[in-house]
Amino acid sequence: MPVNIIVAAKQVIDPETPVAALKVNAQARRMEPPPNVPPVVNGFDENAVEAALRIKEALGGKITVISVGRSFVLDVIKKPLSMGCDELVLVQDEALGDLDAFATAQVLAAAIKKVGGWDLILCGRQASDLDQAQVPLGLAELLKVPCITVAQKVEVRERDVIVERVLADGTEVMTAQLPVVVTVSNELGQPRYPTLRGIMAASRKQPVKWSLADLGQDATQLAAKVEVVEISAPQRKKTCEFITGQNDGEKGWNLARRLREAKLI
Repeated sequence: MPVNIIVAAKQVIDPETPVAALKVNAQARRMEPPPNVPPVVNGFDENAVEAALRIKEALGGKITVISVGRSFVLDVIKKPLSMGCDELVLVQDEALGDLDAFATAQVLAAAIKKVGGWDLILCGRQASDLDQAQVPLGLAELLKVPCITVAQKVEVRERDVIVERVLADGTEVMTAQLPVVVTVSNELGQPRYPTLRGIMAASRKQPVKWSLADLGQDATQLAAKVEVVEISAPQRKKTCEFITGQNDGEKGWNLARRLREAKLI
């Protein structure tokens, strides 16, 4: 049975950006994108894309990627297309720059309803910029479907989805009937690299672009329900302590004693 899959993807500041290049806008209470450092697709969302592609390879179907934001770097946000996805929908509007998790879920839900005909929604387990992991849960609530989180394996059999979840002390297998929202973790495995053929095909595809008006949404309905009071970069302190001794044996003994005092061993 072919499965039509929606993948929610987010363009984020590259988490590998050097700390020195990160800037906090204290007045706007947000991180400013560093100049000359291109954004990336959220890593967990790439895991979700990989999960979708594996299902498509096994059963057939269509994969539509949806992203919400104020502006996009097309060469970045087109990566899921170059990996093998079929369609990219960008909900782009000036009012979508500083949405909280619930407002983001609202816009995504409206876009997914407009796309229609879906069986499964896959999301990354969380975004690397805010690490809240709230959007997929809100999305499932708004669409009135179940949500299974932190998946390391996703399979579809007939009208059921079988998900192997990651737990702190092992794994758990859960089953739900389609339609359902599933969040995918990095334990799924390394996402595939785009092939040259995929990159060339993606370059010829143009994303579908919708505004809030196209979705029948009003910016006044997207006011944040969570207030960010302050955002700041953590202060980092480093200390270096030299362990001395008359010989290697005494140095080793002193090191062990110091680590025990610090409750590190």
